[in-house]
Amino acid sequence: MTNHVEPRDGSFREDWALLRRRLPRRQLMKWLGGAGLIAACGPAASAGDCVLIPSETAGPYPGDGTNGANALTESGIVRSNITSSFGALSGTAAGVPLTLTLTVVNTNTACAPAAGLAVYLWHCDRAGAYSLYTVTNQNYLRGLQVTDANGQVTFQTIFPGCYSGRWPHAHFEVFANQAAATSGRNALRTSQLALPQSACAEVYATSGYETSVTNLSRITLATDNIFSDGSAQQLATVSGSLSAGLTASLVIPVAV
Repeated sequence: MTNHVEPRDGSFREDWALLRRRLPRRQLMKWLGGAGLIAACGPAASAGDCVLIPSETAGPYPGDGTNGANALTESGIVRSNITSSFGALSGTAAGVPLTLTLTVVNTNTACAPAAGLAVYLWHCDRAGAYSLYTVTNQNYLRGLQVTDANGQVTFQTIFPGCYSGRWPHAHFEVFANQAAATSGRNALRTSQLALPQSACAEVYATSGYETSVTNLSRITLATDNIFSDGSAQQLATVSGSLSAGLTASLVIPVAV
């Protein structure tokens, strides 16, 4: 992906700037609810400019107590590196390393960064399988963090694979605070992020992702059952390279 590598500082302001460059004006205006562009000179949008990220299903493998296993109540779930299993389980998910930064903003305060919220992230491994379910003896690729003063959490993980019938993605739930993050039923917002096709194609050309190549060729964002109604707010920005490391980011507007 050398054609779009950009040095980034991971700030909220920069995430918005990248979004404005990537989307056509008409699409961006729709994304912002027709209220106009966010000001580039500050970290927050003016009133009415930001729109809640779409609410999505947690899917069949949340591990949040709403469908079987509950990783949220396990000691060790609060962590930034989610590549390995924790607690009584051991094992590490193989795959291309990915640094993922999520910036949570509050739609009730003109999209100012939301500090102190808890974010639970989970996704499949490079074979398209989920820990605690398909891979029952692992709980890797799941983690919880609390947003900092910039509304950000950063996870060290791997690039997820593409399994049959779904566009490459990751799931997340946002909670009012860490104390509330004991069940998915308490989430303020549950949604999913999509990964861009160019990044997927490059990663899936590496060893271990062979089945993802075929699965990706059979699905598009337009035919995915989650993202087919629009993915502009949920499409992560990916930069970097396989040799230097890949980073991804997404701004998540929620109502606090």
